[in-house]
Amino acid sequence: MLAPSVSDWPPRLAILAGGLATRLRPLTAATPKSLIPIAGEPFLAHQLRRLRGQGLREIVLCCGHLSDQIEAFAGDGRQFGLKLLYSHDGDQPLGTGGAVRAALPLLGRRFLVMYGDSWLSEPVQPVWQAFLACGKPALMTIFRNRNRWGASNAEFRRGAVVRYEKENPSPGMRYIDYGLEAMEASVLEYWIRPSFDLSEVWSALAGYSLLAGYETSERFYEIGSLFGLRETETAVAASLSAARMGEGKCGQAGAGSPLSPRDGAGGAFL
Repeated sequence: MLAPSVSDWPPRLAILAGGLATRLRPLTAATPKSLIPIAGEPFLAHQLRRLRGQGLREIVLCCGHLSDQIEAFAGDGRQFGLKLLYSHDGDQPLGTGGAVRAALPLLGRRFLVMYGDSWLSEPVQPVWQAFLACGKPALMTIFRNRNRWGASNAEFRRGAVVRYEKENPSPGMRYIDYGLEAMEASVLEYWIRPSFDLSEVWSALAGYSLLAGYETSERFYEIGSLFGLRETETAVAASLSAARMGEGKCGQAGAGSPLSPRDGAGGAFL
């Protein structure tokens, strides 16, 4: 087992890619959600390249359903300019919280978490810097959603998430979990049940004034539903098109270009 990185930047990031994706069946009957084709490639490939372009170098994939396919596709991450590590649920689904807790030996003292069906444009490094400065054990990136893209589930005041309710959101809530969090391992180390959802963790932390918030103005995209899948494909295709246009203007297209969407670097692709 590899030791976690010791420097503050870049941290390791956990991608939660273990769900059954029942809302997408029959598409996911024999294919994990992370490998659904988007703009000509498995969605995970686009995610990994974007994270590489944001400066991340080590990713832990928390896998469950059809995890062998994910590992066979992504391998050690070399093709994306990353180092990939894997944490598997095993015989029992662990839920999002249990999956992150099982991966703690790979993630280190503090780390980032995102969902395997999320396409996010908010830069990662400012979120991480806000977490390091907040003085709390966890930070949630939130978006002023107003029930436009799913039910708003968070209250945000003066830099903190003061309430979080995924299952029974209050009508007065205006913000939603954006899908990018930072946390200390100590938050999960002593959680008793083997299988649990991260939403329980966020709700408890918010109740004890231990959950910082980072507000983004960038909306999120997701492939957790058929409607979301279509929206995300349009967004990814637009990013790829912008990257190619940027390459043409800079005269830097081709392998090894810092703007190439195929070599995992940043530039216009972000």
